[in-house]
Amino acid sequence: MPRLSPTSRRRIRGVTLVEMLIVVALMALVTGLAVSGFGLVRAARLKRSAIMVVSAVRVAYTHANVLSKPVRLVFDMERGMIILEESAQESFTSFFLDRKDTKTGGAAAVTEAERLAQEQVEAIFKGPRPPKPSFKPTKAFGFEPDKEKEGKELESGIRILSVETGHQDEPEKEGRAYLYFWPGGQTERAAIQLGLGSSPEESDIMTVLVSPLSGKTQIQKGAVAMPRPRDEREESQGDEDM
Repeated sequence: MPRLSPTSRRRIRGVTLVEMLIVVALMALVTGLAVSGFGLVRAARLKRSAIMVVSAVRVAYTHANVLSKPVRLVFDMERGMIILEESAQESFTSFFLDRKDTKTGGAAAVTEAERLAQEQVEAIFKGPRPPKPSFKPTKAFGFEPDKEKEGKELESGIRILSVETGHQDEPEKEGRAYLYFWPGGQTERAAIQLGLGSSPEESDIMTVLVSPLSGKTQIQKGAVAMPRPRDEREESQGDEDM
């Protein structure tokens, strides 16, 4: 076997080193593209989920007028699901929110936490109280409660972080939260925050804001609190304080 000269050996070593550098650079490029693509996919899931909330608000707003009865959106935070419900009683077409009942707004309790909260309120405010209306899943565009799923599920990995509405003193961050709609075109002021992962950063959060009179929605980046005043009563109190 012929022996290689020192110059030839250096040339071979140099080519090998260049090839290694090219491979490393290509690996870094592919990894960067993969990470960037994964981030874009996550952001797309978050945005699609926010658009799903916007769509649900519009459906509920219209459905209340079509049925001529109160309707509500249920935000099930444990299951990452949005459910559309209508008043189960025809007599409650003029359902008024009860600010003392911060869990359900005055509707009949569904979960154990809601029942306990209502018992605490009733223990403080004693005396005769009108019966509480109940709600049941209803069928509308995109909502098919008679099929396998009770409501619409958010995109994979997306969580409902909090729901703040006009009848609540504090945002709801676990269990179920409710946003009510009435015939004639009216709803509550609300802020629904959605996030990526278990501990999302500010850049991984989107907030859907709901206007109380028109039902119009806005999607904003980050964790945005519900604008004040929450309702007409709070607005009138603010005017008195001025």
